[in-house]
Amino acid sequence: MSESQKSESAVSSPALKGIKVRRKLSAEKKFQIYLEAQRSDQPTGDILRREGLYAADLTRIRDQVREGALERLSARPGKKPRMVTLESYEALKRELVDKERALAEHAVELTMMRKKTNGGSWER
Repeated sequence: MSESQKSESAVSSPALKGIKVRRKLSAEKKFQIYLEAQRSDQPTGDILRREGLYAADLTRIRDQVREGALERLSARPGKKPRMVTLESYEALKRELVDKERALAEHAVELTMMRKKTNGGSWER
């Protein structure tokens, strides 16, 4: 490689430009880092350096693990409630309103028919 190619490749690297690249860690990777940090056989600083993380990142991961564990442990046994989309909820709501309106209309018709068959009297 020529000298100009070396300098170009060094400048094109984001770490060497001083630009921080945000890493997206998967849930499994975060949990793996959490478990490694919980063991006392390796210093936490070594793990953080190897993964390119800061102590604040590890604190955030620990908080997320704690929240997830508490959420899961507080769940009641049995079937989980199903989530309904907003569109289907609105459709069901409209259907219910239409049925209530139709029921009210039939109740009025039934009252009118009773009056006619009973000679206009409420007594039988």
